[in-house]
Amino acid sequence: MHHPGPPRFLSTGETTQLAPRDPDPEATYEWRIVDAPPNSEATVGETPITEFTPDVPGHYRLGLNAPDGNHALTVRAFPAAYENVDVAAGSGEAIRDRDADRAEIPYAGDRAHDGIGRPRVRLDASVEGDAIVVDAMATPNPDSELAAEDLDVTFVIDDRDVSSAIAAGRTNPRDARQVTASGSETAIETDGSGTTLRVPTRTVPDRLRVHAVAVAREPGHEPRISVADAVAVDRVGSEGSAGDASAPIDVDPIGDTDSTGRSDPTGRADSPGGTGATSPDERFTVTRLNQPPEWTENARVYEVYVRTFADADEGETFDAIADRIPDLADLGVDTLWLTPVLTNDGKPHGYNITDFFDVADDLGDREDYEALVDTAHDHGLRVLFDFVANHTARDHEWFQDAYRNPDSPYRDRYEWQDSGEPGTYFDWELIANLNHSNLSVRRFLLDVVDEWAPLVDGFRCDMAWAVPDSFWRELRDRVKAMDSEFLLMDETIPYIPGFHEGMFDIHFDATLYFQLRQIGRGAAPARTVVDAVEQRAEIGFPDHAGFLQYIENHDETRYRVECGDAAAAAAGAATVTLPGVPMVYAGQEIGQRGRRDSIAWEHTRGEVRERYERLLRTHADHPALGPEGDLERVGYHVASGDLSERPIQADGDAVHPDDVVAFLRGSGPNALAVVLNFAPAEAAVAVDADHGRTNVVTGEPCVVTDGDGTERIAVDDVAVVPIGE
Repeated sequence: MHHPGPPRFLSTGETTQLAPRDPDPEATYEWRIVDAPPNSEATVGETPITEFTPDVPGHYRLGLNAPDGNHALTVRAFPAAYENVDVAAGSGEAIRDRDADRAEIPYAGDRAHDGIGRPRVRLDASVEGDAIVVDAMATPNPDSELAAEDLDVTFVIDDRDVSSAIAAGRTNPRDARQVTASGSETAIETDGSGTTLRVPTRTVPDRLRVHAVAVAREPGHEPRISVADAVAVDRVGSEGSAGDASAPIDVDPIGDTDSTGRSDPTGRADSPGGTGATSPDERFTVTRLNQPPEWTENARVYEVYVRTFADADEGETFDAIADRIPDLADLGVDTLWLTPVLTNDGKPHGYNITDFFDVADDLGDREDYEALVDTAHDHGLRVLFDFVANHTARDHEWFQDAYRNPDSPYRDRYEWQDSGEPGTYFDWELIANLNHSNLSVRRFLLDVVDEWAPLVDGFRCDMAWAVPDSFWRELRDRVKAMDSEFLLMDETIPYIPGFHEGMFDIHFDATLYFQLRQIGRGAAPARTVVDAVEQRAEIGFPDHAGFLQYIENHDETRYRVECGDAAAAAAGAATVTLPGVPMVYAGQEIGQRGRRDSIAWEHTRGEVRERYERLLRTHADHPALGPEGDLERVGYHVASGDLSERPIQADGDAVHPDDVVAFLRGSGPNALAVVLNFAPAEAAVAVDADHGRTNVVTGEPCVVTDGDGTERIAVDDVAVVPIGE
């Protein structure tokens, strides 16, 4: 089906890319504006993949004429902060501008946000009698003075499901949702803590998808809209969950109201609109579409830089990696991220790909790769494929034909500079950026997805910030239709909240990475790790978004080289005890100092390996340390001979209060107190919580009493102590 996908929630002046799905490069596609607010002069281009920028607030209906019929796409535009900002590919963030200025942006330092950040929203659905009930829980931004009941919620029912309902002879759910079984005039109810949408079950086709945003109207500010959330309700036994299997219809105008009943400023208003779970009603199942896979709630990732991980002869690398799988399972990780394994231009990192459909000969053959994946699965490890969608190598056959050849059939498949050189980023001279506005490129990349996704458990998506979001939205629907628990993880640095809207499950937390480096260098106090985590909500990530937490990877200097062994021990513990998905980069667990050097397995530092085994076992045994566990600040006091302020010295012998942080994880009987110490010397920390006496990481007593009779937690690098024990 060529439908362009889910509805879009935009700010005026924000650009989104429009593209037919599952495209045929030989087919004809035409876009048009079917309905728009009064005074709008917005247009769509004449190319199959084009862009749309709403110019006034309100409700837009865009039409796509495709080989399989006419399709409609709803765009809801809000007056807000992105006017006069040229944003490529529709992220709503200036970071996505495809220009050389991006090189000046520091690696994920604190991200300033203009004024008060976005609110957040979560959708849940259930079946109550003869109605589908969708509950929206809207939450103000942490910096906002608004209460939850001050927020509005805008629902949009997915255009694809409206088409399916009408094609099946059912009532348009956008119309039927205005009348409940009791005959009330509206199906939208506000109860002070959330907003509820009711849709009669008789109108529901095989699949009903509801999307929504929370809207915060701060006094004196333009409205702020949340990252959209979405929920799907599927009839049991239907094919509705398998992607976009809905019939196209001619587009038709509609009229709606928002959750407060107020009129839309344009005279129109908003149309009402993870992890799968069967509802109490056996006729339907419910899926939270933006919820990360359930298995990631306690996942522990291990990155393998494939060409230096194991000492292997030419063509035997996959076998050598497979031989080390039992050792990785014993370490305590359960997810394997392999850097690119495809045929490339010979650079060891593998990101300059020349053949997207075959593995690199120096690593082994296709059967060897599949055997490696099978071995990982046999030992309880999932495998992530490093998916490169932004570029090819210059050695790729397309580029070789297109370079300096205006008549090449591949010429339009790349971006080109005025100089005649291909588009690229930074000083990367051996790659060429693909033109994602080309149907053949889109078709090619989707074929690559179909080739590799069935073999693995997820994609780590390289340079996700450089690829238009319309592609990622289609990729998500495509792979989730194959496997609802398939993981999508983006490398977007700094992270962007909008990338959790129908695109990615887990995001690289380079902000936490950067802050841990600052602490290790002595440039920031240890307590700022909590600030880094809280920033996720402050800039608008929903509470259900996942984050990959790391202190090093194949692109960065080893943490211990820059910050010392003591800080490295505490920083590694931070990634395991803060809310997120911890990652270990190959060699980190044995004290490796070279970034991409061959792993010196014969020089393993046993104490470092044992420390990571204990940490990862603790993470596995205590779900409160996972992404779902609450993070709460707690009062604490650090015993030190000198409590006066001084610069932190990561390699000093004394403990300063700024070397230490304490916080609480989880709630109720499973709650834990965590203390991290970045200094080389042991710290004694009084924590303002009723805690036990055993450090569950070591299994040994950790409480001492000072001269004043105060009980303190003694901590070398990390102590995790049960609360209320």
